[in-house]
Amino acid sequence: MGAYILRRLLLMIPTLIGIMAITFVIVQFAPGGPVERVIAQLTGTDVGATARVSGGGGDFAGAGPRGGAGGSDVASKYRGAQGLDPDFIKKLEKQFGFDKPAHERFFTMMKNYAVFDLGESYYRSISVMQLVKEKLPVSMSLGLWMLLISYGISIPLGVAKAVRDGERFDVWTSAAIIVGYAIPGFLFGILLIVLFAGGSFWDLFPLRGLTSEGWAQMSWPARIVDYLWHLVLPITAMALAAFATTTLLTKNSFLDEIRKQYVVTARMKGLSERRVLYGHVFRNAMLLVIAGFPGAFIHAFFGGSLLIETIFSLDGLGLLSFESVVNRDYPVVFGTLWVFSLMGLLVNLLSDLTYTWVDPRIDFEAREG
Repeated sequence: MGAYILRRLLLMIPTLIGIMAITFVIVQFAPGGPVERVIAQLTGTDVGATARVSGGGGDFAGAGPRGGAGGSDVASKYRGAQGLDPDFIKKLEKQFGFDKPAHERFFTMMKNYAVFDLGESYYRSISVMQLVKEKLPVSMSLGLWMLLISYGISIPLGVAKAVRDGERFDVWTSAAIIVGYAIPGFLFGILLIVLFAGGSFWDLFPLRGLTSEGWAQMSWPARIVDYLWHLVLPITAMALAAFATTTLLTKNSFLDEIRKQYVVTARMKGLSERRVLYGHVFRNAMLLVIAGFPGAFIHAFFGGSLLIETIFSLDGLGLLSFESVVNRDYPVVFGTLWVFSLMGLLVNLLSDLTYTWVDPRIDFEAREG
């Protein structure tokens, strides 16, 4: 197993390089880079930025120097730059690192990322690593609680549905699950706000943040209660789709195993139904559920939290990544992509190791050999 883990870790290196290289190439052809954003703000034509150009990217918020009427080759590279001083455009390019060839910028970036130097945000006076550390607790809170709750409820419910397949309990719960799956999480989040956060009916839960004002002055029991109180609505909205998917996957996996010959044989030997289900069926049936865990993990942390973070005013990694793409804050875009990709690859490896823990008969090393 040690050799298999080592091979997987080594394989992550070209995989990460490939992900970053493809994204880097795509970004080179994307219109509206950071230089264009500064020019658009200087000329009053910027309508899409969510952050002002200042701090880490240099203070260019004032009126830019004007050049001659004819412009230059440097200014003509950027939309709206006609009339601006070419030397000023060169300063902008140097400030953002665009005075170097693309391949040189990429290799420098990867060399820095190898030692987890993710650079500094263009528009904030803060390093990307510090930004990730500040936003990570929010995304971790949402992701971990969502996974714990969805798996903690879905797996027992899926087993119960499989045992009572075709009965009234199975039919009614399936109807409720399908309806829940059909409702987008963000739409359900808005409904929860309207119903329970002072929208139109009850004002039972807070509308924004993970903690209340004065949280630091509360006692530890009060802090825990306040934290959980803030999590109720966003976690409920996020867990809806994952809850439905995991429940149906667990049910179908158990049904497939229950109908196999070894289960019939175990029952004929006089084993109790509980021992048959959890001593024999559970280990085999859970393999498919575990196979879906990496995707659920990454989705919970980084994919499914963007709209929920926006709706409930939670400043996490999902919102940070979205704003960075909109603002063309490339150090944050590539830095968060590096972190997301690395975590995704590590979680996939963890999933394989969990396979062997659930069913020791699986030997990935022997298969590769």
